[in-house]
Amino acid sequence: MSKVSEISAWLDAQVPYATKMDFDNVGLLAGEPEREVQRVLCALDITDEVIREAAEIGAELIVSHHPLIFHALKSVRSDDLVGRKILTMAKQNISAICMHTNLDAASGGVNDALIAALGVQDAFPLGGEGAMPRIGKLPVAMEFSEFLRSTKAALNANGLRYVDSGRSVSVVGCCGGSGGDFLEEALEAGCDVFVTADVKHDRFLAAKEYGISLIDGGHFSTENVVVPVLQQLVLRGFPQLDVRISRVSTQPEQFFM
Repeated sequence: MSKVSEISAWLDAQVPYATKMDFDNVGLLAGEPEREVQRVLCALDITDEVIREAAEIGAELIVSHHPLIFHALKSVRSDDLVGRKILTMAKQNISAICMHTNLDAASGGVNDALIAALGVQDAFPLGGEGAMPRIGKLPVAMEFSEFLRSTKAALNANGLRYVDSGRSVSVVGCCGGSGGDFLEEALEAGCDVFVTADVKHDRFLAAKEYGISLIDGGHFSTENVVVPVLQQLVLRGFPQLDVRISRVSTQPEQFFM
């Protein structure tokens, strides 16, 4: 039977924890390294609902993209959001492995999954090897309105914020999560549209003035595409395990139209 520490070591070998950004926190962040594992739950975020789901299905381990512990902790208390999760997981003997920025730029990681979901072919890193954004071409150019609809469907997003440059879409750039600062790189590379999330007001203004279309697909929707990747990563090393994708990890924000 496989142990938490063995699964963590395998994931580290596939997408090295050391490639994370300096501010980040990845790897085995909570739990018992020697705990034997039969069932794993994969999710974008470790929420109270995801922890309950893991307990209900008997998962000994949660593998997530976003880290359970991100900021330094001075206490672990039940009246604190993070502390409550840690204590609940400890009571249920559930461990947590998190793969965050080390998975963002990795080959086959977040941004490769996103650009593939958008239907783009022959994609490559925008900015060279190790860069997070991706760029590529659609098989057939389409009107922006059509691309907007296909993007919403591909990401299963509750809604999209966007700037329409008025031109058709052929060259597509993307960056899952907060990628608004890559707008100029996308423009210089000849992108007709840039798909990302967490776009600030000034970035929408800049896109309008530059004449490049910009789509904010939401942080959850532009990164949740990587959860099946996490599932397959674990299964590739441990095919005997029951590895499931969370059914309760969903986009937290709603839209009033």
